[in-house]
Amino acid sequence: MIIGITGGTGSGKSTLLHLIAEKGGLVLDCDAIYHKLLQTDASLLSAIESRFPGTVENGVLNRKKLGAIVFHDKNALQELNHITHAAVKAEVLRLLDSKPKLAAIDAIGLFEGELDSLCDITVAVLAPTKDRIRRIMARDGISEEYAKNRVAAQHSDAWFTSKCGHVLENNSTFQEFQRKCIAFLGNLGII
Repeated sequence: MIIGITGGTGSGKSTLLHLIAEKGGLVLDCDAIYHKLLQTDASLLSAIESRFPGTVENGVLNRKKLGAIVFHDKNALQELNHITHAAVKAEVLRLLDSKPKLAAIDAIGLFEGELDSLCDITVAVLAPTKDRIRRIMARDGISEEYAKNRVAAQHSDAWFTSKCGHVLENNSTFQEFQRKCIAFLGNLGII
């Protein structure tokens, strides 16, 4: 079974992922995969440099230069996402080639990257905006303003809800959310 897990930053996806990993599931963090590919996949860097000249220097992506381009131009961002989603999906397919009994794909861009087509089920993990802001400030050591901007730039809860087959709301204590995740996995026959 392959579970696609999505939702905004700071929503609590890692709680569900941790439980899946505890049950022996293969957890694929698409953000981590992307960052690893930036260090190991010369063809990805070449494709980015070809479309966005001057953003790769000495084989290393200059994220600030790239960000200055794509975060002010929607079309450029879509083009970058097209390049990166294809690379990440290819790596996810390679990692799933071992045919694990249980796997989870953690991707904020699960649908944009067409990773949902690999999943047996999809679940959105949602949390109140104020909680998400507080969590990512603590996790990433960022200012409240920067955290608010990151959250505001992502899809709404309604968007995730409309796309996913299941929804887990992280709107109480950690223990209560963990119980919801365990019940969800229990309904799937995993726990």
